[in-house]
Amino acid sequence: SLTSPSELKREKSSSGSPELRFQTPTMARGLKKHLKRLNAPTIWGLDKLGGAFAPKPSSGPHKSRECLPLVLIIRNKLKYALTYREVIAILMQRHIQVDGKVRTDKTYPAGFMDVVSIPKTNECFRLLYDTKGRFRLHSIKDEEAKFKLCKVRTISFGQKGIPYLNTYDGRTIRYPDPLIKPNDTIKLDLEENKVVEFIKFDVGNVVMVTGGRNRGRVGVIKNREKHKGSFETIHIQDATGHEFATRLGNVFTLGKGTKPWVSLPKGKGIKLTIIEEARKRLAAQ
Repeated sequence: SLTSPSELKREKSSSGSPELRFQTPTMARGLKKHLKRLNAPTIWGLDKLGGAFAPKPSSGPHKSRECLPLVLIIRNKLKYALTYREVIAILMQRHIQVDGKVRTDKTYPAGFMDVVSIPKTNECFRLLYDTKGRFRLHSIKDEEAKFKLCKVRTISFGQKGIPYLNTYDGRTIRYPDPLIKPNDTIKLDLEENKVVEFIKFDVGNVVMVTGGRNRGRVGVIKNREKHKGSFETIHIQDATGHEFATRLGNVFTLGKGTKPWVSLPKGKGIKLTIIEEARKRLAAQ
């Protein structure tokens, strides 16, 4: 039967005799459809008083706390629309492409290293982080928009022993180079969806931090600390000589040696101290 002891609530009636009242069980129906503004990720850079709600990202290639919905890219970052409805009108005309594919979902989750292109205006942007850990749309040339870098998460074998790798953005690529290992970075041709080249995760290569308090900083790997039963610690040195450490899972290799394969935003991923920032502001006045 549907009734259970937890669903029956004993109450006293006006006459004093106990009564049994049936409580209808509440059922969860799938994902939450809303996101409160205050609970939205800080990397989106939304105003605290800009309304009660924020756009809830759709399910997609990136985690909901590590992505930027298309509506925020078009309305808040690029300022091509003033309202939510204007964004829908732009998307329905099939003007916006992410990684070379037309996207019409207003809350499609674009993430780190994704290429957002608008053929109508001949503009291409790569989604990166600034040194404060917020999403930054970095304008790139058409040649650079033809590829993206993907971090390799796992390498497995499927049916009949077919090898395949999984990337950080949910891609599955079959028959990869046997030398590619987890945490390496592959250069993916977006037009042909093929691996062109790859970068080993080694000491001396340039990396960007994609998580934690150092998110957005760029530097060269100095050494790796292995801890059995725990996560590895990676020590990184930036261009100014400052050293910092982060987890292995937060590190994304950008290129071989000190030269990254993608162009970086202004500042080149060097985090300034509070005093250096103040001096820079005074010099600009």
